[in-house]
Amino acid sequence: MKNVILSVTCAALALSLAACGGKKESKVPEYRVLDKEQVNLDEFAKDENGYISIFDGETFKGWRGYGKDVVPGKWTIEDGCIKFNGTGGGEAQTADGGDLIFAHKFKNFELTFEWKVDKGSNSGILYLAQEVEAKDPEGNWRLEPIYISAPEAQILDNENHPDAKLGVDGNRKSMSLYDMIPAKPQNSKPYGEWNTSSIMVYKGTVIHNQNGANVVEYHLWTPQWTDMLQASKFSQEKWPLAFELLNNCGGENHEGYIGLQDHGDNVWYRNIKVKILD
Repeated sequence: MKNVILSVTCAALALSLAACGGKKESKVPEYRVLDKEQVNLDEFAKDENGYISIFDGETFKGWRGYGKDVVPGKWTIEDGCIKFNGTGGGEAQTADGGDLIFAHKFKNFELTFEWKVDKGSNSGILYLAQEVEAKDPEGNWRLEPIYISAPEAQILDNENHPDAKLGVDGNRKSMSLYDMIPAKPQNSKPYGEWNTSSIMVYKGTVIHNQNGANVVEYHLWTPQWTDMLQASKFSQEKWPLAFELLNNCGGENHEGYIGLQDHGDNVWYRNIKVKILD
């Protein structure tokens, strides 16, 4: 495993200053991106349309915990689904929990999947994610949460989880770009029912689809993307490391992991497939 240690360069500093109107930037801590071995996609089944099954319905082949080498125990396989077994106590409450990632970095791709939630449940799909450690004030390296480097498609029981009423204009409801763009039309099904979704990333254009309708479209690595970050919980002032990473999400090569979020609640995923669009 290689560790790539990064700091804010003069060019990044100039970009950040311009993004916030010349204001003094908040300090970004020293951080590093973990570079772990990736799985070989040739070992996974591909259908006639080019979609690779990254979950075989029976094993966790290719999957591991974020920042870990094994699958956390709260994630299980049930009736051909990946299930997170929630405690109801909030995000990542025990050592057996944590986010789950597929151990291959994707660049231009379409991810398709089905999902359902229990009553009042919350989760998310993250993409272009990096595994990031940062130095704390005492100089120790600590693992940062996955969502500071990755856009998130929200997975939620809109009717019973309070997050649906937070944010702005419904931008925390299911398949929204979390805390930034609301999914419209909002056509998710009630808890306990299966939803079909997809996420396409192609040369910076991102589209979220939910139950047959395109509900979100935006463009990464643009001034508009920077403006959205500045208006969110990930702004440079509120969270300088998240702003730094998300403003250039996917890193130098604009590629990253697909992740399933542990938010402490029961959630199921199945028929998870990826088509490479390079």
